[in-house]
Amino acid sequence: MALCMAMQLNAQAVYEVQKGMIRFYSDAPHELIRASTTQLKGVLDIKKKIFAFKVSNASFAGFNSPLQREHFNENYMETEVFPESSFTGKIIEDVDVSKDGEYKLRAKGKLKIHGVEQERIIDVEIRSKNNKLTIHSEFLVSLYDHNIKIPKVVYDKLAPDIHVTVGGSMVPAAK
Repeated sequence: MALCMAMQLNAQAVYEVQKGMIRFYSDAPHELIRASTTQLKGVLDIKKKIFAFKVSNASFAGFNSPLQREHFNENYMETEVFPESSFTGKIIEDVDVSKDGEYKLRAKGKLKIHGVEQERIIDVEIRSKNNKLTIHSEFLVSLYDHNIKIPKVVYDKLAPDIHVTVGGSMVPAAK
């Protein structure tokens, strides 16, 4: 996937992730699993109202044990086959986030996890100040929707819906 990184750069219209983080947790009856990554990459073209974000699945760390991380990469995400997850699409609202302020927007697009694309609308909060954007979003990801199988032996250790938090700062892209 090209991730739309080749979007045309308009002066002050295209922003790129300067610093970002994705966290997730699974709160199942017999186990709490948490992990995060700072490897978020992405762009937002505010004039065209389009965006593209991606993350390396192997970059997640902070699991309770090395075995949990191994299971995440080998059994669930299959990172050798599906190395990245992504979200690409359009901003629904007609607002100019280049102006200082706080905005609640909806991002509509394709969330691709484990090789499966799902059309999603995800709520996003954006704070714009001094030509820098701060983004924040929280949403659920259904393992079933992305064809991630949970073996019966660990069914009570992995929640069917994973809580995801995305945050970061974006700055005007270099020309």
